[in-house]
Amino acid sequence: MIQYGYISGVAMVFEAIVFGVILLAVGYWATMFIMGRRDDVLHGKFVEEEPAAEPPRLMRHVPRVRTAPRPNKDSLQALLTVIKRDLHDAAR
Repeated sequence: MIQYGYISGVAMVFEAIVFGVILLAVGYWATMFIMGRRDDVLHGKFVEEEPAAEPPRLMRHVPRVRTAPRPNKDSLQALLTVIKRDLHDAAR
């Protein structure tokens, strides 16, 4: 059995949602009107952006970053020796 109070409550919530959407639309319209976007407000058209007066600047060529030289066998052997010494010292 549906109680009268329940139906009334659902109707009140629906009414509040509809009122909220209308209030949001009026707020949006007022904001656009105050900001000067009257074409959007009156006709529902979005204003096209005006092209820039000066052409866009192109980026200057940036030189490539040099990479580190490839390690040779002697440098890798020296690095391995240093790592082994550090591990031996840390184990003490």
